Amino acid sequence: MEKDFKRYTETAELLKVLAHPVRLCIVKGLVEKGACNVSHMQDCLELPQSTISQHLQKLRAAGIVMGERSGLEISYSVSDERAVSLIKTLFN
Repeated sequence: MEKDFKRYTETAELLKVLAHPVRLCIVKGLVEKGACNVSHMQDCLELPQSTISQHLQKLRAAGIVMGERSGLEISYSVSDERAVSLIKTLFN
């Protein structure tokens, strides 16, 4: 056993953030599609934009997704390879 609790803490935080069905769905969709904006997510998930934005904020704060601005639009994509790997393991 390792005593690298920092690594375990980081992994636990990743799992905590992904442990919500909407966030899991958002990350899965981004892994499959590559990148998209909130409007596209809103159409797919049929949830209010404010709800999706709140979940994206938590994902961004955890470093799981990143947003790239182009004018008024922000395109989100997965930036954490551990999350990509986890999604592929869970859903493939």
